[in-house]
Amino acid sequence: MNEEKQLIDRASQGDHAAFTRLVELNQDRLFASMIQVTGVPEEAEEVVQEAFIRAFLKLDTFQGNSQFFTWVYRIGFNVALSRRRRNRAKVSLDQWRDAGGMEVVDESEPVDEPLLKRERTEMIRSALQMLSEDHRSILVLREMEEFSYEEIAQILQVSIGTVRSRISRARAQLKLVIESMGNDRF
Repeated sequence: MNEEKQLIDRASQGDHAAFTRLVELNQDRLFASMIQVTGVPEEAEEVVQEAFIRAFLKLDTFQGNSQFFTWVYRIGFNVALSRRRRNRAKVSLDQWRDAGGMEVVDESEPVDEPLLKRERTEMIRSALQMLSEDHRSILVLREMEEFSYEEIAQILQVSIGTVRSRISRARAQLKLVIESMGNDRF
């Protein structure tokens, strides 16, 4: 029996230390994911906290058909969407830039390459914000979180065919947005 399964079993029986360990193992990855979904670190932090609270309260409903992270990601994703629908606040480009942090620079790159990468990253993040929630969400799941089509289907509770078509449409829409921003180099 792997560590995650043991922790889930113990947490389900009321072992708070086991659930704390599950949080420790998954919180950084979930936080990074939720920054991509929300665009704002403070919002992502609140989403992650709420997701783990809900996961703790509903741990008995976890069926073990997926990894714990996939399950808690779905909870966090739903929390983020609910909060977004309630708030409908627009995220500024400065907030996106602040959320992105610094990128690692390869010493062998041309001098201007880090700046160009940063500009491309900012442009893609800006373009993602202009997409519909469905398109942005599916691209974050596939391209940034690198979930498989099967995992995405499970998270979004749709068929694999729907995942494929949404990804295709989302990529096409992202390309149009980037081109409309005056950058067709991507």
